[in-house]
Amino acid sequence: MKDEQIIELFFSRSEQAIEETTLKYGRLAKSVSFRIVRNEEDADECVSDTYLALWNTIPPQKPDPFIAYICKLVRNISLKKYRFNTAEKRNGLYDVSLNELEECLKGRSDVQKELEAGEAERLINTFLGTLKQIDRVIFIKRFWFNMSIDEISDETGCTKNYINVHLHRTKERLKDHLIKEGYYE
Repeated sequence: MKDEQIIELFFSRSEQAIEETTLKYGRLAKSVSFRIVRNEEDADECVSDTYLALWNTIPPQKPDPFIAYICKLVRNISLKKYRFNTAEKRNGLYDVSLNELEECLKGRSDVQKELEAGEAERLINTFLGTLKQIDRVIFIKRFWFNMSIDEISDETGCTKNYINVHLHRTKERLKDHLIKEGYYE
């Protein structure tokens, strides 16, 4: 079923909307969530909460593209679950990838909060638009989908060394971009 048809099901308040969303995007949503929370039950709970959020936001929202809306919802819900689960702990798997990105944002008090701020998001999105496709894919897989270097290597066919080198260069370019835009001191 096409995304537009699924959205129309949400607008007509048909429970089939959830079924069709699950069929089309359930595995993707679970994958995004699991990479963050690293627990099957928590990932399932986050996906269920995502379906509830879809039900509660469509209508009035009419997301385009639908897949990006689902991924953003499940990611945000999973991050909240992750923060709750690790409130007393540090250096979880998700913290590791954020710490990597923190290198190019030194001087900011709370990297995660800053990244979620509208201005940082706009600057990073603008920067990502300037990258070659492979560099953008690697960057997003690492820092948005929280994939390991091994997983990225398997999916892209690039060597781990290639990925590490390109991530390092991309982070340096991001830092330069943020300095140029006055976001980074």
